[in-house]
Amino acid sequence: MSEINTHRRTKSKWKRAGVALAAGTALLFGAVYVNANAATTGDSSAGASADATASTTAASSSVSDVVTAADAFLDTLDSDQQSSVLLDFTQANATAWSNLPCGSTCRVGIEFSSLSDEQLTAAKAVIEAAAGTGSGTGYDQISQILKADDYLGETASGYGSGNYYLAFLGTPSATGTWQLHFGGHHLALNLTYKDGEVEGTTPFFVGVEPTSWTGDDGTSYAPLSGMYDGMKAMVDSLTDDELTEAKLSESFSDVLLGPDDDGAFPTTKEGLKVGELSDDQQALVLAAMKPWVDVADDTTAASVLSTYKSELDDTYISYSGSTDLSAQGDYVRIDGPGVWIEFVCQDGVVYTSKIHYHTVYRDHTTDYGGEFSF
Repeated sequence: MSEINTHRRTKSKWKRAGVALAAGTALLFGAVYVNANAATTGDSSAGASADATASTTAASSSVSDVVTAADAFLDTLDSDQQSSVLLDFTQANATAWSNLPCGSTCRVGIEFSSLSDEQLTAAKAVIEAAAGTGSGTGYDQISQILKADDYLGETASGYGSGNYYLAFLGTPSATGTWQLHFGGHHLALNLTYKDGEVEGTTPFFVGVEPTSWTGDDGTSYAPLSGMYDGMKAMVDSLTDDELTEAKLSESFSDVLLGPDDDGAFPTTKEGLKVGELSDDQQALVLAAMKPWVDVADDTTAASVLSTYKSELDDTYISYSGSTDLSAQGDYVRIDGPGVWIEFVCQDGVVYTSKIHYHTVYRDHTTDYGGEFSF
């Protein structure tokens, strides 16, 4: 039985809050957030990226669109393939994700490399219908993460966009409870639906190695640059005294709440209370959250961000290492009543002379739609 009705926040609250925020979201973040992590060709400017973001601002897909796309994908599969995709919505299946290139040993679902071109196109259409439409966020960012793994695969074995897995935990429906579960190296997407609404948009793990690269066609990629830029702007806005208060005593080599760490939120919040910051600084905190929240469809993302805005006074920000965010162990955290976001720099695994990024976005009450107790 779901515990979602006992939670501090329900989907209906997200929805009500999102209606009030939706009209002002573009205006607010036009000032404090440039979606800089879109792929660009040649010398495309930040202004071109902002134009691209504006051009993709459209009504997001409804849950019925996601269900329709899921059914269309299932129709391309034979019975054995369908059995690999349609799984029970259990805690064991929902939590079967990782940031590692560990294939089916740590994931459930059907592997992209096993699909025909038609099936792969249909599978990606499900993810596109469910994710946000922003330039450099949502589906666009997910697509770039897969390209990053293809890029790694040119240098090292075991990487590539074929090594990603898609599952439906529960039957896609506008009336039941189910989860869109997708991931592979440096990516875990978990979108939970209940009775035709989005009940949870987390956990969402996203990382990248290298942090940027140029494709053979001259296209430049930096899938997490918007996340980096938001966190960097947030910590750079702090005074020396505020930085002292925000500094954590611990060191971090990876995110704290990665795979297999469900429900392990610290019992005490650490760092600097956002309610003590200026209005401009609070706007930067909210803007820093946005690239992660935007993984969900646009309507849901606006609703969730509105909730996080209402909780800013009781949200904390903190960091470890350096605020340069350029070396192993540089780490930033946002921890609120709901939101939990971590960004950490690690030494490269394939490109050992460079750093790469790990990040995770969770919610204290709606991970996996609030369906499980940890």
